[in-house]
Amino acid sequence: MKNLKIILILLLLSFVAGCHCVDNERIDAPNLDKDIALVANSSKQWTGVAVSSTGRIFANYPNWSEDHTLSVIELTDTTAMVPYPSVAWNQGIGEGDPGNQFICVQSVFVDQNDFLWVLDAANIQRNGEYQGVVKGGAKLVKIDLRTNSVVQKIVFDDPVIKSTSYLNDVRIDEGKWAYLTDSNEGAIIIVNLQTGESRRVLDKDPSTKSENKVIVIDNKDYRNQQGKYPVIHADGIALSPDKTELYWRPLTGQSLYKIGAQFLQDNSLSDQELSGKVVRVASYLPPSDGMIFAPDGTLYFTSLEDHGVRAYDQAHGSRLIKQSKDFQWPDSFAIDANGYLYVTTSQINIPNPTSPYKIFKFKIF
Repeated sequence: MKNLKIILILLLLSFVAGCHCVDNERIDAPNLDKDIALVANSSKQWTGVAVSSTGRIFANYPNWSEDHTLSVIELTDTTAMVPYPSVAWNQGIGEGDPGNQFICVQSVFVDQNDFLWVLDAANIQRNGEYQGVVKGGAKLVKIDLRTNSVVQKIVFDDPVIKSTSYLNDVRIDEGKWAYLTDSNEGAIIIVNLQTGESRRVLDKDPSTKSENKVIVIDNKDYRNQQGKYPVIHADGIALSPDKTELYWRPLTGQSLYKIGAQFLQDNSLSDQELSGKVVRVASYLPPSDGMIFAPDGTLYFTSLEDHGVRAYDQAHGSRLIKQSKDFQWPDSFAIDANGYLYVTTSQINIPNPTSPYKIFKFKIF
């Protein structure tokens, strides 16, 4: 009987060692750095990238340093860029209406109707510390790529956002609904784009809050400029291809959550009722920043600790599909019409980086 127990234990250990279903499995497989193309590089730190149906590429620079100049640009070459949609929008905080100037843009997104959406958190950062939301400056801006003109603007204020909020990422449902994350306070923002009404939801729900996960990059605990472990709440966000489910993750966390979009669109539901609709899809996933769905329903997310990109689906869990030493804090995604996944590197983990910030792409379908 004793020998039988030993055999069973050995078999169990063998199975666990060989199992590839664990969500946070670390992989250092060869050839994961193949077929990755450099799209562009910049001496300034960018976070978001967006690609139109015709292949136009846009990126944004958050206002995180004293030498900040441009906020949103269109790339015309690997290193050439122009302010977008105009110089006036990119003049920073001037004497005009802060609702008509980019202040601290965190992300850009092109929807299925080929409109560019710009998410301006309007919360400037200096030496790693937020300065507070500029009154009247936090906004979501819609730009018509045919005319290169602003056609809609939603400005956010209390109680939809707080003075310490940081609007991080956005997804659009056919120009009818917008979904945003507040990564500094932890919440989801719902915007009815037809009426202009906005709501702050899941503000106290655990799903939008940091899980205090310590990020480890190159065998070192990542700390912010104050030497502290960062606390970053709901950050990456993704809308399922059929637009029926919204997914998100806290950056300093390991969980993936979702909720039915119809619940978010229902004004009659209380926050407590909405909390009851939230589903934890997966646990023990490596920390990530950006997320995006491909048309086939595969969810892609950046993998900070791996210098990589992971794919996730319910059947196979999380798997590392690309890994490169050049993926220094892979940040945000875009997918073009030809099946290429674009990813920015923001090098947040590197103090005073000497290498340029880059955008890469590789084929996913």
